Amino acid sequence: MWLRTACNLRFTILAPTPFILMLRPRSGAQQWVARDSYLLTPGVPVQEFTDSYGNLSQRFIAPPGEFSIQTSSDVLVAADLDVAAGAPFVEVQNLPDAVLTYLLPSRYCESELFIEMARGIVAGAAPGYDQVAAIGDWIRREVRFNPASVYSGMAASEVNQRREGVCRDLAHLGIALCRALCIPARMVAGYLHGLEPMDLHAWFEAYVGGRWYTFDATQAAPRGGRVVLGYGHDAAQVAIFNQFGPALEAHEMTVTVEALDGAP
Repeated sequence: MWLRTACNLRFTILAPTPFILMLRPRSGAQQWVARDSYLLTPGVPVQEFTDSYGNLSQRFIAPPGEFSIQTSSDVLVAADLDVAAGAPFVEVQNLPDAVLTYLLPSRYCESELFIEMARGIVAGAAPGYDQVAAIGDWIRREVRFNPASVYSGMAASEVNQRREGVCRDLAHLGIALCRALCIPARMVAGYLHGLEPMDLHAWFEAYVGGRWYTFDATQAAPRGGRVVLGYGHDAAQVAIFNQFGPALEAHEMTVTVEALDGAP
């Protein structure tokens, strides 16, 4: 399916402020970017680079005053998610080198704290995909997805304690539980068609059966229509924007995702 995504950001800047953004999707195995636009007002010099996770990132210095960023992309994505019940666990010694890093604990995913808990959640499930599916089902039952949650920036341990969170919080818990079982897992940030309320979204992928599969505990069933902006160990690597220096006086964001009837 073809999707048209847009993200508009508006800031009030008090002093010249360095930014790093991650708002341009790139073509890959699961999506094809046919068109994208990126407008900064007022215009400033921008340097684009690929970070260590393969994400397209942009850096610039925003001047004082009102500053806005408008992005839009037309992207071809899968309408349905791949589901692979029974896909096997991959022994650590057989994992690709690039995947090994996603076994390690990270800032928001303290997987070393979840070993016994993870074993209990997946008891009886076949090693691999079925274990990750059991983790997703458990989070869906036991942790409330609340887009308006007053809690923010939670690590997996705090999400488990509060049993509530936004999409990134549920993804952090899923990642930590997977890594506790020696299943590589990574955070994904992007867009989801039909998300309510509409916003930028986060989910996770787990490496089983020789490839990455998508899991999203915020949704009642597997859903396609996803545009990826970035991958990382956790939310620290997939922030849509980071600003450095003086605090922002104000910012606002609007996000839209619409299905196109055909190719743009």
